[in-house]
Formats: sequence, structure tokens, C-alpha cells
Amino acid sequence: MIDDRWALVEEIRSDGPSQEIRAYRYALASGARTDLAKQKALPRISEPEIGAYDGVFAYSSTDSHGRSCLIVAELATLKSRSVACVADPGYIADPVVSADSVTFSQITAPSTPQRCKRLFTAALPGGPARPIAAAKNCIQWSGVSLRGATIWSEVGAADPDQYQSKAYVRTGADSPAQSLGQIVTDTIVACGNWIHWEVRTVTNGAEAFQIQRWQPGIGRPQRIYATPPDVALTAPSCQANTLIVEAAHLGGGSKYTESLQASTA
Repeated sequence: MIDDRWALVEEIRSDGPSQEIRAYRYALASGARTDLAKQKALPRISEPEIGAYDGVFAYSSTDSHGRSCLIVAELATLKSRSVACVADPGYIADPVVSADSVTFSQITAPSTPQRCKRLFTAALPGGPARPIAAAKNCIQWSGVSLRGATIWSEVGAADPDQYQSKAYVRTGADSPAQSLGQIVTDTIVACGNWIHWEVRTVTNGAEAFQIQRWQPGIGRPQRIYATPPDVALTAPSCQANTLIVEAAHLGGGSKYTESLQASTA
């Protein structure tokens, strides 16, 4: 994540005897680096997924009782709070931060037939997390809450095609769920006033992708970009209220990758 003053960089060593996850804060004006693992007031990172938006970041940490907890912290001050915890062997994952909320998943009874993955959301200023009611229990994947509305996706852990999932929108906590159809799994992201995601289409055997967006107050999602055939997209990210995505051109002609950006005002 990059904002006006800071950059947050995560490093993951996944091989060898000393596997670890570390994160560093860089001051953009001076280049000074702060090792977040050495900040006593900041709980250590235990899962690789970090959600970040506009100076706020969220991640999983293991507390002294062995529970997996969601931590929300400010990049400038490194002040943090614990939002929710789940007992071992359960864990918290998939944090996504928007302008006013953090949305995350709780996985309980992993690696068993009783495995359950549920989504929760919490307001950034404080307060408890509340569950996001699912269309089908225990298969929620990830989502974003913004101004009281939530978009989320669902796909089962045993589903043979986890690349795509069914998406839904609920305009308020007590509103009915409305289907958004199939989307590319793990591509829902908040940026500025909008929630964005990717959709895969196949026409006459040719695969293509779209970026769609929605915000509270409008009736239908908007398509803001569509690829030509044989172009793959990375999952979108948000930096300084700008949506950024990479497009890889893989067709029969020249093969190249380009970066695309869109305003989210």
C-alpha cells in the first residue's frame, strides 16, 4: 500500500527452516524503514493476507491464547485494535478494507467435514464485528462493505471450479440478498466510492474479462472495462483512490503486459 506519506511492504519467506512473514513501513520523504515486527504495541502478523486502504491496514495475528485475531492498525501512528478472534484450529483470513469498514472471513473446523467459512464486517472507527448473512451457509469467500452495503462471493471448498464464484449484494444489513451472477473469485475490492470486481466471459470459445463496479444508491453494476480475447487480468488493487490492474496480452501476436488505471471519484 502507498498513501501520501507512507508505503507498506510485506515480505514472505515460505521455504526453509525459518519461515516468516514480515512487514515494513517506509517514509516516502526520507526512505526511513520501520520493522513492524519490532513494534511492541503492534501484534505480529501470522497470515499472509493484508488488507489496506487509505492509511489503514488489517491482518491476522495469533494472540497469547493461540487464537487467530483480526487486527486493524493505522499506518501513520501504528495504533491498533483487535476486532474479533476465533479459537484454534480456526483462523481469520481475507481482510478487505474500504473507506469505512473492514470485511473478513472466519474459518472454523478446517480440514474436517464440518468446515465453515463465514464473512463478518466491522466499522473502522470501532465497535464489534457483525456477520454477513449468507445465501448458502459456510461457503462465503470474500467481500467488501461500504456505506452499509456489502458485496460478497460464495464458493465451496470442495467445488471443482473455485476460480469462479457466485456473487451477491445486500444494500443494508436487513436487506434481501440480490444475485450478481458469476465473478472471478477473490477479486472484490473497494476503491474510492465504488466496489469493483472481475467477471469472466466466454464467447464462441474465446475467453475475455470485464471489470465491473457498484456503489450504494445505483440500481445495476456498471461495466468500466472489457478485454479483447486472449487477455488476462490480475486482481485489481487500489492505491490513492485509483484502481490499478495489469492486463497480460497472450494472443497470437505480440505478447506484453500493460498497467491500467481508473479514477474512482
